This record gives sequence, C-alpha cells and structure tokens, in this order.
Amino acid sequence: MGRVILLALALVLAAPHMARAELLEVRPVQLTDWKAVFGRVEARDRLPARARLGGTLTELAVKEGDLVEAGAVLARITDQKLEFQLSAIDAQKDSLAAQLANAEAELKRGEDLLARGVTTVQRMDALRTQVDVIKGQIAAVEAERRVVEQQAAEGAVLAPAAGRVLEVPVAAGAVVMPGEVVVTLGGGGIFLRLAVPERHAATLAEGDAIRIEGPAGPQEGRLERIYPMIENGRVVADVAVPGLPEDFVDARVLVRLPIASRSALVVPETALIRRSGLDFVAVAEGDALTLRAVVPGSREVIDGVAVVEILSGLIPGDRVETDGAGHD
Repeated sequence: MGRVILLALALVLAAPHMARAELLEVRPVQLTDWKAVFGRVEARDRLPARARLGGTLTELAVKEGDLVEAGAVLARITDQKLEFQLSAIDAQKDSLAAQLANAEAELKRGEDLLARGVTTVQRMDALRTQVDVIKGQIAAVEAERRVVEQQAAEGAVLAPAAGRVLEVPVAAGAVVMPGEVVVTLGGGGIFLRLAVPERHAATLAEGDAIRIEGPAGPQEGRLERIYPMIENGRVVADVAVPGLPEDFVDARVLVRLPIASRSALVVPETALIRRSGLDFVAVAEGDALTLRAVVPGSREVIDGVAVVEILSGLIPGDRVETDGAGHD
C-alpha cells in the first residue's frame, strides 16, 4: 500500500513538468560535411614597380607596409652620365647659337649689298640656306636635350596602382638595371587563395558558402573562382571574404569547405542530458517521458539554433523534450 502511495505521489509531481515540456518530433535533415584546409591571404593585384633607368638608387621613399597612391614616387634613380650628356648638349647648343648669330649677321650684310647691287642673288640664297641649316641643327639639339631630360625623369620609380607596399628588395645606394623590380605593391583588394586536394574538386561549385576562422573570429565567404589547372594534385580556388584584414599578406587562415551532404537526425543541444558519463534524451512514450541513451555526434548551428547529431538511440518520428535541464 505504501508503494502505491509513493508512485501516485511521483506521478502527481511529474505531471506539471510533462505539461510544460516542449516536444519535438525527430525528422531527418541534411547536414553538410566540412573539410578543414588552410587558405592564404593574397592581394588581387601584385604589381612590381620596375626601374626604367639604370643607375644608382639615390632615394627610397617607402618601406614595407606603407600605403601609396597611384603615381606616387617610390624611389629615385640617378645616372651621372645623363648629366654629362646634358652639359655636352648645352655646349653644342651655345656653339650653334654663336654660328647662327654670325650667319644672320652675314645675311643682313648680304641683303644690304644686294640692295646696292654689289652681290648676287645666288650668294643671298646660300646665306639664307646656311641660316636655316643652323636653325635646324639647334632644333635637333633641343630635341636631343628633351630626350635626355626624359631619361633623367624616368629615374623616378612610380607606383603603378594604389595599394600597400609588400616588398622592397633593394636598398638606397644600390646599383639597379633597367627593368629590375624596386618595389612590389599589392592592390585591388584582398582575397583567400585555396589549394584543395583534387579528389574534392567535383564537390566544389562557385558561389558555395565557405566558413573561415579569421583573426577576428568566424566569418563566411563565397567561393568566387575555381581554376581549371590542377597543380601538384591540388585545385586552386579563390574565396571572397568581406572585411578580410589587409594587414598581413600571405597569412594562413583556417578555411572549412563543403565537400558532401548527408541525411542525419538532430536534436537541440539543450535536449541532451548527461549522467554518469552517458548522454540521454527524454523521449515521449504515450503520456510519459522516458530517458533514452543516445550517442551524440558533431554539433552544428541550423537557422541560429545549436543542434547535435544523434548517431544512435533515436529513430525518425520520436518525440523528444527540447529542454533536458529539468532532468539534471
């Protein structure tokens, strides 16, 4: 008789809890399997600023990490031979200017003599031709000087685009040759470049959501481009990530790629009850709740709700209590 009274008392005490319990019918859902790989932060455009003139690097205006605008002077190269050429051209121009002054004076005297009938027309034509020849020589010398001035101006190494200075492989005072890289710039934004094993190539598609464990916490990106060329057994792909930090280029970032989809049973993480090292969920059987041992698997977030996969212990159609805290 005492046992009957105790059982009735237990049912009375459990009845309010069963009335409050929220039950969820377990149904299969599609889960995505993720593969962890490392991506490398890269600049979309890696542009070398090259020397257009051979000579000595007399000025270096930037260092690694600086932000520069397009057309900014990054360094300056000096070739002393150009200064000597300019001096020689100036001396040649002064000589021609003196010859022109003398030829023009001869022409003026010839015109006076022709007016008095002392000289001939042929002589005047020869004097005019001499003046024109010297003027042409002066024009050629001036053009040659502009060429040398342009060569000297090309000693300024200009930024081909706006961006961040990634590398400066030379130092002030070094001798550089035409075409040698003086500064390497990164511009056009930042993206992630992945090298994925080729066995997963068929599972990748442009536009896929990519999970990223960045320095600022979890982020999500989109698979932007998959390159058709396989290099060393790996497929190269680019991932666009909004707000990816640009402080460090070539930094490695953990990336999770979707490689497969499968059907699984999941319950809210709050439904799990842990006792003596085992996991249980409260399953409705008729009007009562029964604790059933389960084997949990991976944890996911679906529509903002933390869920856990149940590997065994439940079947589709089971109704489980979503809040197992009352059983702890």
